[in-house]
Amino acid sequence: MAEPAEAAGPTSDGAEAGASAGASTGASVVTEAPKGRRRVGVLLVVALLAFLIDLGSKLLIVARLENHAAIKVIGDVVTFQVIRNSGAAFGMGQALTVVFTMIASAVIVVIWRIARRLYSLPWAIALGLLLGGALGNLTDRLFRAPGVFRGHVVDFISVQHFAVFNLADSAIVCGGILVVLLSFRGSNPDGTVHQQAEKSEKSEKSEKGE
Repeated sequence: MAEPAEAAGPTSDGAEAGASAGASTGASVVTEAPKGRRRVGVLLVVALLAFLIDLGSKLLIVARLENHAAIKVIGDVVTFQVIRNSGAAFGMGQALTVVFTMIASAVIVVIWRIARRLYSLPWAIALGLLLGGALGNLTDRLFRAPGVFRGHVVDFISVQHFAVFNLADSAIVCGGILVVLLSFRGSNPDGTVHQQAEKSEKSEKSEKGE
């Protein structure tokens, strides 16, 4: 039993040497973390909730408010009014409806590909928000007038001096912010942690008192 233990020694030393070499060159290091369970289910639940809330809010608002006066929520600062938007989020890109439809479709495909190696709960929530928001606006583009791939998205939350948007836009923005924060912290969708070797080297020197 002693011989296998000795054989494992050089391998461990080699790994440590490789890590030290990576640190000295300023290369990136990926620290493995326990993967545990895949989080596809969480992603799908978050996406479904975001999609259904967005769809329900649009159906309600169109039925009650279209062709009616705006409803004041917070004075004149926040109001509810129906706006048919042919552009992207917050009314941008009015002449690129088909392009934004294709982009939304591509985003959904990319998220689904990432989901196959998704083990991080925060990433599952972030991607679920992005997926649900993208599906919400894509549904409008596919099934609302004036036609397939050219449908106008229903926006109804109007913020004075800012924009008119919907809950799908809000889900996309929240998901995007969470993705940026997770990436900044070095978290990966597969549960691993990505760190800069330079930071690790500085930490080691600090511990040694150099």
